[in-house]
Amino acid sequence: CLENTDPRMRGRGIQLLSQVLLQCNSLLQEKEVLHLVLFYENRLQDHHLVIPSVLQGLRALSMCEVLSPGLAVSVLKAIFQEVHVQSLMQLDRHTVYSIITNFMGTREEELKGLGADFTFGFIQVMDGEKDPRNLLVAFQIVHDLITKNYALGPFVEELFEVTSCYFPIDFTPPPNDPHGIQREDLILSLRAVLASTPQFAEFLLPLLIEKMDSDLQSAKLDSLQTLTACCAIYGQKELQEFLPSLWSSLRREVFQTASEKVEAECLAALHGLSACLSRSVLSSDTEDLLDSFLGSILQDCRHHLCEPDMKLVWPSAKLLQAAAGASLRAYHRVTRSVLPLLLEQYTKHPQSSQRRTILEMLLGFLELQQKWGHVEEDESTLLSLQAPICSVVFSALTDPSVQLQLVGIRALIVLGSLQGFLSPSDLELVVDHLIRLALHEEDSQSSEAAMEAAGSLAPIYPKVFSGRMVPRLEEELQSGRAEREEESSRDHCSLQQRCLQALAAVSIHTSIVRETVPVLLQHLRKVQKGSKARNAQDMVSVCQSLHRVALQCQQDAEGCWYYHQTVVPCLLAMAVQAATQESTHPPLGKALLEEEVLAAMVPVISAATTHLSPELAAQSISHVVPLFLDGEVSFLPQNSFPCSFQPFEDGECLEAQRRLVVLLMAFVCSLPRNVAIPQQERLLRELLALSCSCNCPFTATTAAKCFAGLVNKHPAGQQLDEILQLAVNRMEPGLAEGPRRIQALTLLLWVRPALDAGRGERQGGRPGADSALPAQVTKALVLRYHPLSSRLTDKLLGLLGDVELGPAAADGFSLLMAESPDVLHKDCHADVRIMFRQRFFTDNVPKLVQGFHGAGPDVKANYLKGLSHVLNHLPKPVLVTELPTLLSLLLEALSCSDRVVQLSTLSCLQPLLLEAPQIMSLHVDTLVTKFLSLASSPTMAVRIAALRCAHALTSLPTTVLLPYKARVIRALAKPLDDKKRLVRKEAVAARGEW
Repeated sequence: CLENTDPRMRGRGIQLLSQVLLQCNSLLQEKEVLHLVLFYENRLQDHHLVIPSVLQGLRALSMCEVLSPGLAVSVLKAIFQEVHVQSLMQLDRHTVYSIITNFMGTREEELKGLGADFTFGFIQVMDGEKDPRNLLVAFQIVHDLITKNYALGPFVEELFEVTSCYFPIDFTPPPNDPHGIQREDLILSLRAVLASTPQFAEFLLPLLIEKMDSDLQSAKLDSLQTLTACCAIYGQKELQEFLPSLWSSLRREVFQTASEKVEAECLAALHGLSACLSRSVLSSDTEDLLDSFLGSILQDCRHHLCEPDMKLVWPSAKLLQAAAGASLRAYHRVTRSVLPLLLEQYTKHPQSSQRRTILEMLLGFLELQQKWGHVEEDESTLLSLQAPICSVVFSALTDPSVQLQLVGIRALIVLGSLQGFLSPSDLELVVDHLIRLALHEEDSQSSEAAMEAAGSLAPIYPKVFSGRMVPRLEEELQSGRAEREEESSRDHCSLQQRCLQALAAVSIHTSIVRETVPVLLQHLRKVQKGSKARNAQDMVSVCQSLHRVALQCQQDAEGCWYYHQTVVPCLLAMAVQAATQESTHPPLGKALLEEEVLAAMVPVISAATTHLSPELAAQSISHVVPLFLDGEVSFLPQNSFPCSFQPFEDGECLEAQRRLVVLLMAFVCSLPRNVAIPQQERLLRELLALSCSCNCPFTATTAAKCFAGLVNKHPAGQQLDEILQLAVNRMEPGLAEGPRRIQALTLLLWVRPALDAGRGERQGGRPGADSALPAQVTKALVLRYHPLSSRLTDKLLGLLGDVELGPAAADGFSLLMAESPDVLHKDCHADVRIMFRQRFFTDNVPKLVQGFHGAGPDVKANYLKGLSHVLNHLPKPVLVTELPTLLSLLLEALSCSDRVVQLSTLSCLQPLLLEAPQIMSLHVDTLVTKFLSLASSPTMAVRIAALRCAHALTSLPTTVLLPYKARVIRALAKPLDDKKRLVRKEAVAARGEW
């Protein structure tokens, strides 16, 4: 066959041999490889029909490890001489590139022995290549030729020409391209070649300058990005000749372009040029190219800075900042010329808008100094201009213009971050300005910005802020002015609240926390003793500030422990004091026992506990649990109370004490899982009894949540099973009948999700009045689902058919699926199974659907509500896969009169319209009718949701929507006149899309 006179037959014979070699090349011996190579080299002179099979064989041989020295060179020489590569088919050309790649990987030194002949041979092979699949390989070969120091000889320009002819890449992949080659792949591969050697500079830079003038934005961007890449390896020798032309092109683009992308790339390229010139080592006989280059930039841009109202002021400032940001040397050169000019212009222009522009430019140069940290005394322009810069910034802070104040505050933060720039007297002035802006500035933007600035600077200068700002804020709180001004102020944020917010904002450093926390607690005691109706809201404000401080302390172990042992006992003592003063009418501190105040204390205690080390947490819990179980108050400050503290005892007079179980919940449910809770079994039984017997919904819910949080972290075993069985035995009779069905349902909703988590496998969620189910990370070792889990779920599903409890049970599904803010979530170290929502969906939605079909007309709405809640919290990719079977029920839920069902269903449908338009298109008639009907709902939230869904309908195929266009536009005219602004806003957006 190999000797057949028919070239097709010879080709088939060689093809068979080549396929065999591709499979067994690793088994060949050295002599066998030698003979095969000689044979294949000879066959390269055969008929052109044979060549593709010969190349396949040579590719197989190029992968042999036993290839004799010199054979790789021999094969490549034969290919270069005998094969006109570009006349071959794409696959065969790819085979040639593969042979070269294989030899470059294994026979590098041999190929380098060819010198420039190898480079010339490859240039001939690549010249004229057009297929993107081959170009990716060819570009990589060129890149390796250059970076691995193969000899280019006199063929540098030829190598550049054979690759640069593809620049800029103009390639659009065909639809459904199986190879997956994107335009960006080719761009990056070619850029790596062009920017791989300074030898290309004399050819590449004129090309880049030419392409920068192109009308195509893609060509501009590619040229600029390539220039930036080249600057990383070029020196001033390569750039010197082209600097004026490059600067001219960059300046023109920044001054004239309307494209933010082009502007950004121009600035990046200028930054790269400046950085490249900054790396040059100066000698006495060479010109400082950086200095002359920056001189050109200053000459062309500096005068525009004197025209703050003209359009070229910002482009000029950006160009100067891009050049200055490349190196410290460039920064000093530019700022020596620019900063005095800007300071002079600020003084010359009295208008606030002009001053704001000038100060923002000044701020840009100040921010660049942050890159190099400490201000150098010997050559820094900043230090020589310290006084005028501070004067300008301080004057901006006192300007009536809010926008100028905001820029001044940003500048203040930058100046404060420059070590050694602000003198002690300047720092005191900074603090005074921040206090004035934070407390007395009418505009809330300036006030909030000043507080943020104080928070940024306080860790840098803790002594100044703790010694000057904290006492001033304390004085404002203690004086009566806060209350008097509060009464006359039109601003919703009173002076008192601003003081509290400012104290929290500066509490970043531990030394400051030690000053601010006592001030906040003292103010809380003062508010508690007052008798005004606003006391509750004032106490909530203090708690919000304490919570912010707690969050800021969490990452510092020392600050966290100080905060915990200072704040938690104090809050507990105040609450116990208020709860035990039942004999006073009205009791002092009664506001402290209101639900909103206790709810505000929960996150404070929780945040103070979650980040404690296990040792410190164990030390703290050893005091708190005995306080609630045994009335042990000795660890509390000011612990002389009117009567004993017994929150778990019976008696109507102890109702106030029972409310404090919410603080116990905040503490024990935030502990790490490895902290042992003393008397845990007794505590669980007391909580269980309280949740089932208490008449106060707040207390009953709190006890159920606390019980669930403890069960969640309880180790699996007999003790857990016993306490859970006890809970079920208490719940089931209560659910059946009697006055405490709601309490029993609340416990069911909380214990059911805690069950799975407590065993380490978590499926459900948590209902309760205001929280949500578990977190999403469980123990590494998980046990099976507890046998009671499915039993309690079925009990909850059964309650949907109950006329009295059905609506509440249906709402429970929302709480089961949602995230919890206070107990069962990962920040509180709760034990949670990932993907619990998907598992709950799989296990229970079929039962919901079945229950709906079998339910009576008076309770069908309960099943729809439960289903809607489950689907609304399900990850959308999961929901899309189940959509065909559930969509009919969702559409039926839109007809339900229950507002909660409508809102939940609309919230579920809106993302589905965007993510599954094909499926939703099948029901477009029903969807349009329902959404337009609900757009007239008496409930504002439903109207808004319906209009958003009507807006989302426009993502369906146009051919589907056209028959409904006129009808929808007419119907959406009515909500345009809705009395609520938010409804009108959604109506405008939806009608505009239609």
